[in-house]
Amino acid sequence: MSGEINLYGVFIPSLLVWMLVALVILLSVRSLLTRMHFYRLVWHRSLFNLSLYLIALGGVVYLTHLQSL
Repeated sequence: MSGEINLYGVFIPSLLVWMLVALVILLSVRSLLTRMHFYRLVWHRSLFNLSLYLIALGGVVYLTHLQSL
């Protein structure tokens, strides 16, 4: 996959698209964890959410690189 996506003449970095996909994944996982009252067990909710986001972003990037092989 190239580093940019051409959207009607506007070049968008592919990392931005991956970050948006990871954000959607994070929001759905976060709502599920909130409904399960999981955050009562978490010491620092913001750090936990940041780590979940980084894991989701890493997974999205990994899957896109697997697809391009």
